[in-house]
Amino acid sequence: MRFFLAVLALLVTTLPATSLAATTLSSVEGMTSTVFQEQQTSFSGLGTRVIFQSDDLVQGIAFVPGVEYWRNTTRVKAYEISANRRDATLNLDARYMFHFRNVAPYLGAGYGLHFLSTEVEAPALGLARAETSLIKGGVSALGGVLFPIGGKLQNFIELKYHYVTDYRQLKLNFGLGYSF
Repeated sequence: MRFFLAVLALLVTTLPATSLAATTLSSVEGMTSTVFQEQQTSFSGLGTRVIFQSDDLVQGIAFVPGVEYWRNTTRVKAYEISANRRDATLNLDARYMFHFRNVAPYLGAGYGLHFLSTEVEAPALGLARAETSLIKGGVSALGGVLFPIGGKLQNFIELKYHYVTDYRQLKLNFGLGYSF
């Protein structure tokens, strides 16, 4: 519940109140990600986002609040080591859509709050359990292409870079969208 309230607060504080009345919900997207985090191997993540269109503010610019989540677990049985890392991100992106034949490429940028957590257990090495959690903000840049499937369904592929100090991430996102 806190995540949804934070997304709403991020959206309301970012957009001027007068522009919210002229902003319409244009689509919703669900995605899966391949995450490449600094000094880590790749792993998978999930996300969902909604797209608000407002031609009154800047024509062609869409506002995209969303939630992204990944979790990476590693175990080394020989040394009884277990490590678990998580990142739940609340973000707000703005993207500009181009139109080219039957596809719609786009570029964008945004800002996100990353709720990062790390847990380590290594009882054989004298570490019963250690855990750290922190919240970091970071900017992001993205580019992608929307492909119509049929009717109101669309497919997309996207490359997104999160610049978060000590936790830089590159994500290859792909998923489905539904336009209203």
